[in-house]
Amino acid sequence: MSTEGTVHSGNVAGGNLLSQGVANTLIALVLKIRALVDWCGRWASLLFVPMIVITVYDVCLRKTGKLQIDLKYAAENIGLGPVFESTLLQETEWHLHTALFALVLGFGVVWNTQVRVDVIREHLRFRRKAWLELLGSTFFMIPFTICVFFFAAQFAYESWAIMEISASQVGLPYRYIIKTIFTLGLLVAIIAGISVWLQSFLALFAPEGTRFELMTLEWPEDEGSTIEGKERMDVDLTVSVEEDLARQTEQILGDEKK
Repeated sequence: MSTEGTVHSGNVAGGNLLSQGVANTLIALVLKIRALVDWCGRWASLLFVPMIVITVYDVCLRKTGKLQIDLKYAAENIGLGPVFESTLLQETEWHLHTALFALVLGFGVVWNTQVRVDVIREHLRFRRKAWLELLGSTFFMIPFTICVFFFAAQFAYESWAIMEISASQVGLPYRYIIKTIFTLGLLVAIIAGISVWLQSFLALFAPEGTRFELMTLEWPEDEGSTIEGKERMDVDLTVSVEEDLARQTEQILGDEKK
């Protein structure tokens, strides 16, 4: 079916390019992709805990001065010397940080939590927003992420080939593992980009009236109450900041109880 029948009204979602059956199949695919990316991101977010604990421990340990050295030598007799080695702790910190950063990239995309500095798009009509998302995913996000993934995969492969370890004698071994995790994180980001592309494509070309949970857009009928998929909070300038914050907090907690 040609695109000539596509609805062109700025605030009307959908068109006549896709049948309802095809649209439903693609919607199910989008939701499954989002669930996969969400699962990866939520589990990866738990890396925050060991990263913070190890960082605080390392900082406190370095403040002990000579005591750290004495503890290290004493612990070596029972095989725990590396626990007091700053180089190993610092490498553990940035390994965890790399894994956390890489594996939640896609999560930020599907939940629209990435940083946006957007003073133009917010005022556009729905279809123009959807076209921007579709074209941005097609020509920028997906190709760029694939390019970075390609070089990261080569990077990881070469690391596996030489069984790379830390450049420091007291650093972490198995450096190829973290490079592989970084590559996998980019793959998850690519999958997230595909889900955003499909979302925008469906918003433009699925039969009019088709609705599903959007990731980086809001349906025309929801505009005003939400922004970028999140509930819009209206600031009451007639009351103090504390009173307005207390009112909105009470409203949010009340909605959650319902």
